[in-house]
Amino acid sequence: MADVGVWYNQLPRFTRYWLTATIAASLCSRFGILPFHYVYLSRRLVLGEWELWRCLTSLVVYPLTSGTGFHFLINCYFIVQYSGRLEKDQFNRSPADYLYMQLVISGMAIVGGLIFNVSFLMDILVVAVTYVWCHLNKDVIVTFWFGSRFKAIYLPWILAGLELIFHGSVASLIGIFIGHLYYFLKFQYPQDLDGGNFLETPRILKRFAPDVSGNMSGFGVPPANRNNQASPGGFTSNWGRGNILGR
Repeated sequence: MADVGVWYNQLPRFTRYWLTATIAASLCSRFGILPFHYVYLSRRLVLGEWELWRCLTSLVVYPLTSGTGFHFLINCYFIVQYSGRLEKDQFNRSPADYLYMQLVISGMAIVGGLIFNVSFLMDILVVAVTYVWCHLNKDVIVTFWFGSRFKAIYLPWILAGLELIFHGSVASLIGIFIGHLYYFLKFQYPQDLDGGNFLETPRILKRFAPDVSGNMSGFGVPPANRNNQASPGGFTSNWGRGNILGR
């Protein structure tokens, strides 16, 4: 237990908050503390009945059943691995920028969930954050099923393809679109195309999570000379159902 506590406390700040909120809310829903019919996202209930809290609960609640538990653990693994590394490496000097990224991606996930009737948004969030990490580390070699190895840039598409083929869900495709839109507006457009910064972090978030001073590498820059580096862990699985309800 001491080792678990040390590992948990070593997770980057906002990744730790995200993981904790997701596990706690999902367990509360599983055991009836948060009634299931009050937490999923529904276009009719949000836009027609103004049950706006569903926009928040659908971000952190995942429906735990005997058939979804393993997929939930896979999502938690991806949060630890890819959100954790993104926050620790690319956003190491500016935690407020990482927090703002999470807020922007969450807002777009809610809109995508309402449009495509996706009731729980964890898959969308995880894939979107993974997509951003993969594009900032596109030449890193990741390990997939049966020891297959490929560049990180292909990982989100493989996950989305598996989900679409085996479960007919578009949740991961929505996540890829959101991740690409964020990456384009935050990094590619202002840096490569000399455009304006449409996603400048608000000052209130900078005051809440001040920038870290010191001799550290900047955020948002793809690491150099990592073409032959494998992603640690190399653990993954099929991606899940997307949890779409006909409401």
